[in-house]
This record gives sequence, structure tokens and C-alpha cells, in this order.
Amino acid sequence: MAIEHKDIAAIREDYAKGSLSENDTLDNPIEQFERWFQQALDGEVVEPNAMVLSTINREGFPSSRVVLLKDLKSEGFSFFTNYTSQKGQDIEQHGKVSLLFFWPELQRQVRIEGIVEKLPAEDSDEYYASRPRGSQIGAWASPQSQVIADRSVLEERVATYEDKFAGQPLVPRPTFWGGYLVKPVRMEFWQGRSSRLHDRIVYTKAKNNSWTKKRLAP
Repeated sequence: MAIEHKDIAAIREDYAKGSLSENDTLDNPIEQFERWFQQALDGEVVEPNAMVLSTINREGFPSSRVVLLKDLKSEGFSFFTNYTSQKGQDIEQHGKVSLLFFWPELQRQVRIEGIVEKLPAEDSDEYYASRPRGSQIGAWASPQSQVIADRSVLEERVATYEDKFAGQPLVPRPTFWGGYLVKPVRMEFWQGRSSRLHDRIVYTKAKNNSWTKKRLAP
């Protein structure tokens, strides 16, 4: 039975779990994010480090997918992937991306726009070494974003690399796999409010690397 459009339009939830004012937020948005992230952890948000990464492809279309935040530095937000994947190719072409965190349990969003760059090799080595061995093998086995005939292709490649690295205590990091750092230039903190009159506080980075903070209409 098909879902009627009116049934979709009727889905709504009134947001009433919190509020956000300029005085509630810290002067530095990274520090404000740390505060909210800790509250997401305390609030038992499911995968609070899940974030939507949006890139721009060669044709100028935006492309979005969920990735996992793996480190938070004073400079920005880190994640790891295959450099030859679609997102990696997009980043190579256009070094500007956006991130989106959505924590429905807290009725909050954080929107981030920034410049992305590769992390130093030693940072990628350190994180790669911390991954489960199966994930390390998977990084070698998956020709990420490429078309494959069926799942058996992937399973055969996994078996090939399991044999290749059998008996080795450490699986080396592939040179085509590593981390990126997103350095924010704009960050918005969104708190759901009743009647869709949401609170939105936006930070914008100035040329002297200071941050300005303003309220946006919902």
C-alpha cells in the first residue's frame, strides 16, 4: 500500500527540550562544539560522532554521505577514508566541504562549512593502527566507490589480502587511505524550539582568525 502524501506531511514533532541564547554559547565555536558533543555523549545519543559530509563533484552537484568524526582538534574536525573514493576525488577537485551533525535526542543540529586538507601521514598511521584488523583488511580490499559485479568480488579480495598479510602482526596502511581535516570558517548551532521558532547561533571566522557570533531567524 502506497504512502499518501498527506500522511507524510502530517509527520511532525514539537521541539521543547531546550533553548539557546547568545549568552549560552562560548566565544570559540570549537569549544562550544566540545560542550555540545559531551552533552550528546551524556545524553546517550546514538553515534553522536556520525556526521553528514557534503562535497561537490566534477559536474557541480553536491554529494552527501554519513561518515564518522574520529578526532576533534583546535583546528577542526577529522575523518578517514579512501583517497580514491568519490568523496576523495571531490575533495581533490573542490577543497570546500560541509558537515552536519544531527542529534534528534537533544533536538539539535550543528552545521559546519570549511576548508578540507589531508592530515599528516603520521596521524593517518596512528589511527589506522588503532583499527580492528578486519577494518584494516577492508581498507585494502575495497575499491571504494567503484562498480563491482557482485559481493563475491569483495569477499574474494578480502580473502586475498587476508592471505597476503597472514602471520604479520601489523597490517600496513595503504597509501591510498588516510585522514582529512576540515577547518571550519562557519559554524551554526541549532536548537529546536516550539512552533518551529528555533534558536540559531552562527559563528563566522574573520581574516584575523577571530570569530563573530550572531543570531539567525529560524
